[in-house]
Parts: sequence; C-alpha cells; structure tokens
Amino acid sequence: MSQALFQDDTALVTGSGNGIGKAIAEALRVEGARVLGADLKGSDLDADLSRPGEALRLAAQAIAKLGRVSIFVHSASPRRHEEDTALEVKEDTWRAMQEVNLNAGFLLGQALGRHMRERKIRGRMLYITSLHAYAPRNLPHYSASKAGQTMLVREFARALGPDGIRVNAIAPGAVPGGGFDAAKNPGLLATIPMGRFGTPGDVAQMALAVLSERFGAYVTGETIAVDGGIALHNWIEPRG
Repeated sequence: MSQALFQDDTALVTGSGNGIGKAIAEALRVEGARVLGADLKGSDLDADLSRPGEALRLAAQAIAKLGRVSIFVHSASPRRHEEDTALEVKEDTWRAMQEVNLNAGFLLGQALGRHMRERKIRGRMLYITSLHAYAPRNLPHYSASKAGQTMLVREFARALGPDGIRVNAIAPGAVPGGGFDAAKNPGLLATIPMGRFGTPGDVAQMALAVLSERFGAYVTGETIAVDGGIALHNWIEPRG
C-alpha cells in the first residue's frame, strides 16, 4: 500500500464550510493530513475574516491547536452577487471582498510563512484565485481581489522559496457555488470544451497534486487553471 500523500502534514484551510474549501479540506484528510478548517460557520473554527485582526487571530489559533502548520489553503471569499456591477457595487461590499480575499490572505500567509521559516518547515501555501484575475467579470470587487491574490502568490513564492516553502494558486473555471448559479447561465456550457461545469472535487484533486511533494515538488509561484478549457473560448465559433 502506498504512503498517504500528507500523513505528516497539518493544514489550515479557510472557507472550509462549503464548496471548494470544504472539498480540499476533506481531500487532505483522506490523504492523511490533520486539518483545521475555518469559516463563518459550519467548520472547525468560526472566523469572520472581514473583521480587522481576525486573520492574525486565526493564524495564532491554528498554530496553537495544531502545534505546527505545514499547509495553508486560502479559499475563503464573500459570496458574489450579479447586481454588484462596476457602477453599482457599494463601498462596504468592495471593502469586505478585499479584506477577506486579499488582506486576510496576505496577513495569514505572512504569519504562517514566518512560522514555517522559523520552524524550518518545508511548507506549502495554496490560494484559490480565479480566471477573472485576468479577464473582467463585471464584478470589479471580486476580479480586483483575485488579481491581487495572483501577485501575492508570486511575491510569497519568491520570498519563501529559499526556505523550501512553495506557494501556488488554482484558478477554477465555471464551478457552481460561491455566487455562480449554473441554472442562470445556460449558454455558458457551450463555451466549455469539456462539455460540463466543474465541481469542487475537480479543484480538490488538483490541489492535492500541487500541494504534495510527490507530484508538485518543483512548482512554485504558478497559477494553474482548472476550468475544462473555458479560457480557450473566443468569439470565433468552432466548425463541425
């Protein structure tokens, strides 16, 4: 029997109450990791990352409960609402999105990066970003926060690489949840070459590969799309 991928690892996963974060937390547990999940509710720890000071409190709490943190996954994000377009989104909605996705993502990564370096842990971090870090979504607060996360991944990867700490991102495509309703986007399916919407499990399996030292040991600073090929779509329709 082969050894579990993460039997010696301890992980903090934000946004683990549902969707992609939950799927990643469960997949890590199956592969042997001790996992501490954090979300507004429905997880191991309640954490509202839109509140000032909450990110650092969560990092300290995770270290105290786990003893050490070797894996950090940041999947938490406020729900998206289609009415929050460029000229309609309210300031508090903008600020909450930046606070959870970007500010908390930075502060958690900084605190846990210091922890990993001080303990000489060959750690790994993974951020769940979006294809809309590169392409407009008509939800500017969301797209801007994901663009910021993408550069944050590269900054951390460069800073922490000499310590053996790898930092990457996954950009999911059309995965129902988090504000994306497949039923309200019937025409979108035709733009996906693989012919189906994604699932949280699709993202979780790639997360395991990127986070593992068995398969991802030489990968850092990268954003990997898990999108069924949707980013390949353009206005030129394929011919049969």
